[in-house]
Parts: sequence; structure tokens; C-alpha cells
Amino acid sequence: MSDRLGGHLVSGHVDGVGTVARADAVGGEQGSRIVEIDAPGPLARFIAGKGSIAIDGVSLTVNEVAGSRFAVNLIPHTRAVTTLGRLKLGDRVNLEVDMLARYVARLIDNGPQSR
Repeated sequence: MSDRLGGHLVSGHVDGVGTVARADAVGGEQGSRIVEIDAPGPLARFIAGKGSIAIDGVSLTVNEVAGSRFAVNLIPHTRAVTTLGRLKLGDRVNLEVDMLARYVARLIDNGPQSR
């Protein structure tokens, strides 16, 4: 934590399992890939467009969200150095939602706590 934070905080916990609903190449097979994932309903509230999510331990930026489905863009480098480049329709993936989103939701849900 003494270094510059260039991504989001990933603790390595699995919050839930999602299912790949779409995986389409953009700009040919060597280009990027748009992957849409159906997240478990209870996790959907923690996923925001331009927010962060970890898929199988890889920190990514969420492109867009529609209900409990969200999309990420896998650039060629990410496809080459992770297992995410091999994702296909129906694959199950481990999801970790943004830690700060969980804390904010808890504060909102519980309101100010008195001693």
C-alpha cells in the first residue's frame, strides 16, 4: 500500500460465480474481445460501469452494466497473459466485486452507527 495504486484492491476472495453470456472478437481474432457475464443477482448492486471487478483474479474495468449482466473488454495483452482469452459461452468464472463498493453499500444499508 505504500506504492501508487494503479488498479483496484483485490483480496483474492470469491464473492460469487458468474457465467459467460457472450464472448465476441472485436477487430479480428488478434484484437480485443468483448465478454459479457451474468453475475449472481446479489452481486449486481456492486457492479458499476467504469468500476472495477476481478474475474478469475484479474482486475478489470467494467464497460457497461444492464441488470445483472456486465461487459468487459479484454485487450490483446490481457488475452495473452491470462486465461481469460480462452473464455467461451457458458464458462463459469469467479467474481470478486470492488471492495470499496461493499463498504459503501454496508454504510448505506446500516446508516450511521451509534455507540
